Amino acid sequence: MVEQQLTWSTPREWARLFAHGVTVRTAGPVALVVGTFLSAVNQGSTVVEGATTWVTWMRVGVNYFVPFIVGSIGFLSACRASPLDELGRT
Repeated sequence: MVEQQLTWSTPREWARLFAHGVTVRTAGPVALVVGTFLSAVNQGSTVVEGATTWVTWMRVGVNYFVPFIVGSIGFLSACRASPLDELGRT
């Protein structure tokens, strides 16, 4: 089995990799753990009291979305092709 090399050098390539979900296996678990922690800390009492509104749930969504984006950026930053790689030198 040939493993596809995940490298990018332009913003368009970065967006293509992100859109194809290459960061989900890495960023997904991070977002799940961090998002749950942030939601418990920031909106936990509101949820437990049963006083939630759509704004509360939007905040909970953001608590998961932001760590996913940060994890994705970190993962893809490590996959960035160096300018020397593009010239055929390593």
